[in-house]
Amino acid sequence: MPDPHTGYIGRFAPSPSGPLHLGSLLTAVASYLDARANCGRWLLRIEDIDPPREQTGAAKLIIDSLIAHGLHWDGDILWQSQHSESYEAALTSLLNQQHAYYCSCSRAQLAKSDGIHPSSCITPFVAGDAAIRLKIPQTDAVFSDRVQGSQRYLSDQIGDPVLKRRDGLYAYQLAVVVDDASQDISDIVRGVDLIDATAWQIHLQHALSLAPIRYLHLPLIVGDDGHKLSKQSFAPAIDDQLAKDNLRRVLRYLQQAPPAPELDIAGILQWATQHWRADHIPTQTALPL
Repeated sequence: MPDPHTGYIGRFAPSPSGPLHLGSLLTAVASYLDARANCGRWLLRIEDIDPPREQTGAAKLIIDSLIAHGLHWDGDILWQSQHSESYEAALTSLLNQQHAYYCSCSRAQLAKSDGIHPSSCITPFVAGDAAIRLKIPQTDAVFSDRVQGSQRYLSDQIGDPVLKRRDGLYAYQLAVVVDDASQDISDIVRGVDLIDATAWQIHLQHALSLAPIRYLHLPLIVGDDGHKLSKQSFAPAIDDQLAKDNLRRVLRYLQQAPPAPELDIAGILQWATQHWRADHIPTQTALPL
């Protein structure tokens, strides 16, 4: 493996809440091509830390779909459910350095302050009656997205994100930052619906003294109702038997010129890697289905 952050290391990190749909395939293909075009590694992480939202058998369906579409990852799959010790160690460090705190405020209480956490939220810990939140410092989160351009998030407008829920489950914001660091991720390619979360993650990286990451946030494929395709909105699963057509379709969404029609799956991906142009990706946030 390359030394940390000396080369490109990307990842695809789906949650097993359902099979891949067209929108998630677009993310998988874009992240794969960006890694391969930069002679980098492409890792697969299954974000299985929210059992109530998971669908039995979904992880296998996701893995099978990636294989069917020729998207072969490097190394072993990382399963978040097996990394609780790493998340707990990060929480302990944050609490000891007063970068995090126990919060007993309800959603109704937070709604009264537009989601910004008043000092009354910070309470002595009562087992089973508090979440742990990151204390956002009085510095803005600023980063340059490779598609969406310059981004700035004011510290007094984004609120303090949950790192560990009241029910004891680790939150996405914590797990993703800890795992990206442990896997030496240099570049993240994902949907623009997660761009706001980047501000929280940058603050958390700083609090944990972690290396910065480059970001590329992709436009979302939206249905006739204007909502993004998602497992929660029952977007249909991609048909693995139509892998070549699926690949060509997402390449068109990404404004990568379609390859020759006679190419097989491996040929399509090889062509797309050689001709990958991240600067051709549409800058708008939504693409009609």
